[in-house]
Amino acid sequence: MSKHIQLLDNFERLGLRRIQEYYPNYAELVNREGISFSDALLELTTRELEFRHHTKIQRMIEKAKFPTHRELKDFDFQFQPSIPKQEILSLESLGFMERTQNILFIGNSGVGKTHLAIAIGVEACRQNVKTLFINCHELIQKLQAAYQKGTLERVLKRYANYHLLIIDEIGYLPIAKQEANLLFQLIRLRYEAHSTIFTTNTPLSMWGEIFQDTAVTGAILDRLVHHSIRFQITGQSYRMKDYRESKELRMKEPITNKT
Repeated sequence: MSKHIQLLDNFERLGLRRIQEYYPNYAELVNREGISFSDALLELTTRELEFRHHTKIQRMIEKAKFPTHRELKDFDFQFQPSIPKQEILSLESLGFMERTQNILFIGNSGVGKTHLAIAIGVEACRQNVKTLFINCHELIQKLQAAYQKGTLERVLKRYANYHLLIIDEIGYLPIAKQEANLLFQLIRLRYEAHSTIFTTNTPLSMWGEIFQDTAVTGAILDRLVHHSIRFQITGQSYRMKDYRESKELRMKEPITNKT
């Protein structure tokens, strides 16, 4: 076995995947341009570290279970003038997490609440923050199932330990009294410990209708509103905007006669 093959085998056995991939072509460059040993080693190890960092981020994003990938740079702030752009962009620093603040995005369906929540979550993953995205109805189903199996304490602890938890679509479906109590237990555990992002299509003043229990509603809101940043989005639906633009485009397409 040649030294070149042995070296590639060593890279593989050591788990240096990026160096293993990059080395063959780079070795020719080193010989051709007379790059020093230390410079070559620095280049190889830097690429390996960058590759591992990127892989780690991608793994964290996958574990966060976002339904789709969204970025703040892709958000159309001009279409939603009710949203303070600079204030939203400042959230990428994750300073709200240092202050254990919650974020509430409130507005009608399709105005971009979930886009913003996901984008902040993706940035959190990039900064090595353990994050989870979950639909409110799915979360309640999981808590209810754990309660019935006698594993509620363990499941609550698991959700409570995420450094950033994103609960999407509160209010789209009614929540029974027992379910509301389970959700309250989770919010209580996270209160002033970790930040949570909520999206809802229902004004906070109407949450009593969602949870069907005045006492639980008050307890939940008390912990959500305290230390929270609220964004009331009053614009139009992006989905309706896309539909209208698609319809207008189809109407402008030339009609061809079929023979």
